[in-house]
Amino acid sequence: MSLTSILKNQQTLFDSNKTKDVNFRISQLKILKEILKQNEADLYRAIYKDFGKSQFDTYLTELSQVYVEINLYLKKVKKWNRKKRVRTNLINQPARSYIIPEPLGSTLVIGAWNYPIYLSLMPVIAAIGAGNTVILKPSEISSNVSSTLVKIINENFPQDYFHVIEGGVKETTELLKLKFDKIFFTGSTEVGKIVYQAAAKNLTPVTLELGGKSPTFVLHDCNIAITVKRIVWSKFLNAGQTCVAPDYILVDERIKSKFLEALKSEIKTYFPDQLVLRDNYTQIINDRHFNRLNKLIDKNRVFIGGDSDKSQRYLEPTLLQDITFDDDIMKEEIFGPILPVVSFSNLNEVIQKVKKLPKPLSCYIYSNDKKAINKVLTELSFGSGSINDSVVQLSNSNLPFGGVGASGMGTYHGDKGFETFSHYKSILHRFTWFEPSLKYFPYTKLKSRLLDLFLR
Repeated sequence: MSLTSILKNQQTLFDSNKTKDVNFRISQLKILKEILKQNEADLYRAIYKDFGKSQFDTYLTELSQVYVEINLYLKKVKKWNRKKRVRTNLINQPARSYIIPEPLGSTLVIGAWNYPIYLSLMPVIAAIGAGNTVILKPSEISSNVSSTLVKIINENFPQDYFHVIEGGVKETTELLKLKFDKIFFTGSTEVGKIVYQAAAKNLTPVTLELGGKSPTFVLHDCNIAITVKRIVWSKFLNAGQTCVAPDYILVDERIKSKFLEALKSEIKTYFPDQLVLRDNYTQIINDRHFNRLNKLIDKNRVFIGGDSDKSQRYLEPTLLQDITFDDDIMKEEIFGPILPVVSFSNLNEVIQKVKKLPKPLSCYIYSNDKKAINKVLTELSFGSGSINDSVVQLSNSNLPFGGVGASGMGTYHGDKGFETFSHYKSILHRFTWFEPSLKYFPYTKLKSRLLDLFLR
């Protein structure tokens, strides 16, 4: 069946009002949860084929968060779907006012390859929970996960409600020509621009979850032992192929040497074997990305790591020292297990340098100095972040997740995902048992004074 026919059938189903029934939404989320559990083994195998990632790592970073989100929707979606009473101003009395959430309609979700289960299904959960139909286009780069999602989703959901389309640039381009009611894209800023341009032709609202170079400030008063432990975990999780991973370190010159040595020690503790894939480390997704990352490593700046094995697409956790903002590695998002370290002596000056860069998806601060922390938080614009940790903000569904500027637009997770896939209708319901004459002809000085009194 053609893409146009699939979308038309989904629009027909939506127009029948079936998906607007909140009990129907709940039942579909329960089905999704059940089929994921039934097919966990297949998903683990698919992730391993694509990344060499362990079952524990896959559950921690992908499936567990998907289950948490489904459970949250099962618990909260009825509440989120209720109409909300708001105050009616004096000039409109007697009346009551309220806001009604309604689904947008037929939606397109385009997932990313680095967390191909999580980044495909998290927006799908929100779209279904809000009452929409969904076409999902997973990334073709993580091909084994893509084909597994096709199998388990398309065999268990009707095509006119929730359907997965496989393919690459050609299929995505064809999908973007269609008129959806909402497009949700996760991926690079460059492709995000293409998606945004295509959506604009149909005035389709878009949520873009992109990327960027996320800075990590390490101030002189930080707890170095805890800081390096948390940075090493968050940076080399998924071999650095995480959109919110610390992209580069900004460390106070006063603790630079001690900090670097502590980082080296922490890396050796968790990754002691040279060029051997372990359960707590993963492969680079493909040869193209592997080659790109290798070219970013300046052998003269390597503090630890730098070796690689192309046959396994393995790249050692690598620290680069004595990096400046002018170096090539500071020109693009790294998206791999390479961590440049930039030292600074003046916080004000380094903040100004970061402000000249595109707004990042995340920012992290390791310090206990409330004044310095507040300075970074108020002066820098970024999507989300953490203080004295990294990446973990994504695990809290009460925190909206999204970018700003070049790192994205719109948010999701928890109730913000429900809002992203909903329209909120504003209703003013007037009563008929009394009708003041204020707005009607003839206009008089008395009415003018009363109007001024009511509105001011």
